[in-house]
Amino acid sequence: MKKIAALTIGVSLSLLLCVQAIAEDDKFSFEVTSDFFGKYVWRGQLLNDDIVYQPGLSIAKGPWTIGIWGNVDMTNYNDRRGNFSELDYYLDYSAGFPGVDWLSYSVGVIYYSFPGSAADGSRVPDTTEVYWGLGIDCLFSPTVTVYHDVDEAEGSYVNFGLSHSIEKIFEITPEIPVGLDISAGFGWASASYNKYYWGIDNSKAQDFTFSVGLPMEIGGFGIRPSFNYVTLLSSDIRRTDVYSTSSDYFFVGVSISKSF
Repeated sequence: MKKIAALTIGVSLSLLLCVQAIAEDDKFSFEVTSDFFGKYVWRGQLLNDDIVYQPGLSIAKGPWTIGIWGNVDMTNYNDRRGNFSELDYYLDYSAGFPGVDWLSYSVGVIYYSFPGSAADGSRVPDTTEVYWGLGIDCLFSPTVTVYHDVDEAEGSYVNFGLSHSIEKIFEITPEIPVGLDISAGFGWASASYNKYYWGIDNSKAQDFTFSVGLPMEIGGFGIRPSFNYVTLLSSDIRRTDVYSTSSDYFFVGVSISKSF
């Protein structure tokens, strides 16, 4: 019943978004993304140790964004080669606080679905998260975002992030400058969240992520090679890590995007 209720809320909010969008004067904007990564690591969990393809589509109007994102396993690592192992649907509202130019906020909902089954017949249950976050417009652009699972885990994951971008560090040609994106994140999770995902009934520091990207634009497409590192911080979680025995991951990727 909780899944049905969450899905109903999501559909209702989506319809509300569409109605509001039609009534306003702002134009729609669209973004299509196609990402390829050497691994799929989510909040320290190694979900695929081989190449994955992750397409996405988002539609924005004013402060509202609605979108869909998926993961396609490109090998037989999860016995689902060429199939979607995950499809996520989300609705986001992001804006600045009136009269406070340096502070912004976002709220939203994400519905995680896991179509199909593995070779042994097992299936990951779908779940729903609501989230809220704050961002500060200053050096290193600090953010904090709280994700609360209202369905399966019934717990919270908190991410603290820092990032910095440089418009150009070198150029391939005078028409193709290459920038630099650097970001880092620290994750913490509540006891109920950790019990569901790791079997540990205690709140713990979760994961640390670090990423370096080289964004550029070629032929109207955004191209962003990246180098990524993820590690689990808690020794207790490391000892119970059912995803991998290493708990430390380095992988590369390339993201392709087009906005219109």
